[in-house]
Amino acid sequence: MIITNNQTNMENTDNKEMYSMPRIGDVAPDFEAVTTKGKIRFSEFAKDKWTVLFSHPADFTPVCTTEMSGFALRKEEFDALNTELIGLSIDSIHSHLAWVNNVDEKTGVYFDFPIIADLDMKVSKLYGMLQPNESETAAVRAVFFIDPDKKIRLIMYYPLNVGRNMDEIIRVLEALQFSDKHKVAIPLNWKKGDKVIVPPPKTLDEMKARKADDSLEKVDFYLAKKSI
Repeated sequence: MIITNNQTNMENTDNKEMYSMPRIGDVAPDFEAVTTKGKIRFSEFAKDKWTVLFSHPADFTPVCTTEMSGFALRKEEFDALNTELIGLSIDSIHSHLAWVNNVDEKTGVYFDFPIIADLDMKVSKLYGMLQPNESETAAVRAVFFIDPDKKIRLIMYYPLNVGRNMDEIIRVLEALQFSDKHKVAIPLNWKKGDKVIVPPPKTLDEMKARKADDSLEKVDFYLAKKSI
């Protein structure tokens, strides 16, 4: 069988569409889905709030159970940050409900947030959660941070066998919100209460003013920090 360049290009295009990956700055792709909290349209979900959309490979699996429990145990912190949680896996709604009930009965931890039943893999493909070299039937551990304007602000991807860090998820959510509010940049290892980076000067006059400003912690005119 002879495969032409056109056929190869078509196959590559199909694969890109099947495993599309939204990027930072994109508007979050819209979809309708059945969840453990009922049917939703994503564009109408979490109005005027941030959203953390995250996927897990499968229900009734050990790493996923620890992660989902981590989100559930710290849900009040997400609530305080005006943020809604929504999970996803390629399992049926019946499997989700049974798993939520099982974890609640065995550990007392209740997954009180919607979990998408993505049996047809529609949402997983839309968000690049299916990565063929890892698995074509299980979503990788993706996390999407989406602001109230439904713009994707940060993306994390983890493989199937490594759990996420809940402290880091909350840290970057706080960093995004703090940066937006105060129009500053966030340095390495920043935690709430730490100094932040002041945007660098853009003119000679601004540079001169920066050098004369004793309220800043300055490495040089282009790198200065302050407390807020």
